[in-house]
Amino acid sequence: MTSQPANPVPRSSRNQAFEGFRRAERLLADKRPLDALQAIAPCLESQPNDASVHLLAGRAYLDSAQLQKAEAAFLRVLELDPADHYARFALGKALQRQGRLGEAKGQLQMATVMDPRPEYQEALGEVRARIATGL
Repeated sequence: MTSQPANPVPRSSRNQAFEGFRRAERLLADKRPLDALQAIAPCLESQPNDASVHLLAGRAYLDSAQLQKAEAAFLRVLELDPADHYARFALGKALQRQGRLGEAKGQLQMATVMDPRPEYQEALGEVRARIATGL
């Protein structure tokens, strides 16, 4: 849960941010992560403490192979909401793709403990196998 800012954002700005967020979601669903990042940029600026905005940006960064930016976005989500199991899973995937398997394993283990979804367990098994084989 995010707290309300001390100086509320004007209604028109909130509407624009909301529309930008929804547009970014649609673009990401359409496999257009770079366009999604453009659409969400104003939201990131106007809503710096909104975990959902950073989560969506992180997904777009991950889908566009901007792995360090994805990592930073997911870490920001976890600063705002340490209990976000999806952010831990996605951070683990970003770390895995960077070859940082030990760190990835830790994040994926936490995600799996928090919510034992099959995709989390599969990702953790994949990282464990890569570590075991030295790949």
